[in-house]
Amino acid sequence: MSFQNRKNKILAIVEEKGEVDVKELALALDTSDITVRRDLAALAADGYILRTHGGAMKVEPVRGPVDFAQKAAVNGDLKDHICRMAAQEIQEGEVVFLDCGSTVFRLCQFIRNKRLKVITNSLPVVYELLGSQVSVNLVGGEVDSNRLAIHGKIAEEHIARYQADRAFLGVDGISVDRGLSAHSEKEASMTLAVAAQARVTYLLCDSSKLGKDKYLQFAPLTLADVLITDADEGIVQPYREQGVRVVNGR
Repeated sequence: MSFQNRKNKILAIVEEKGEVDVKELALALDTSDITVRRDLAALAADGYILRTHGGAMKVEPVRGPVDFAQKAAVNGDLKDHICRMAAQEIQEGEVVFLDCGSTVFRLCQFIRNKRLKVITNSLPVVYELLGSQVSVNLVGGEVDSNRLAIHGKIAEEHIARYQADRAFLGVDGISVDRGLSAHSEKEASMTLAVAAQARVTYLLCDSSKLGKDKYLQFAPLTLADVLITDADEGIVQPYREQGVRVVNGR
């Protein structure tokens, strides 16, 4: 099991129980006590947890990075399935946009060893890709501490300077009738800015987001060229009929 996967599981267990010891984590992860201690030391150094004599405990109050890590860990196996399919679309040497969505974030582990240029407004994406084969361009502007991302007019102007081969984006809702929807105007604006600069725009959406309309409808379904999802054929067929290429591993 990779460190990223162990990290997500450790954070989920600590979040649920509040405090946990090394042996319990080693059993849950099917790994050695030494590996767990090394992982805990790394997580504590980054502020994700507090180290105790025999294990680790939850940070109180919950900090931003922990909150994002927990969100990214929800349905982790499902998100990884979607991201593996997405990674297969990317070719060596390409320029790729990654947004600040928790599903898109999990794509990082599958592209670390590819020679790419990644443009992103996500601080967690930058952190994950530092030291990898990927060259990272962080969008400039004001930091949204809740989303750990850069938003706003300056960020959109930054994006407009670049052209990407592919953009991988998340949305809060997608439906055949109303298109793409979001919880906030600033995230909708960033999605539009990125899609305008990409040769191919991908949406990474698990089945829970399909057929859902959220607070702000901001773009037609045709903004997306490709939908990558886990949804069954019966659910995705109407999207295919609208001209969207659907990748669902089936």
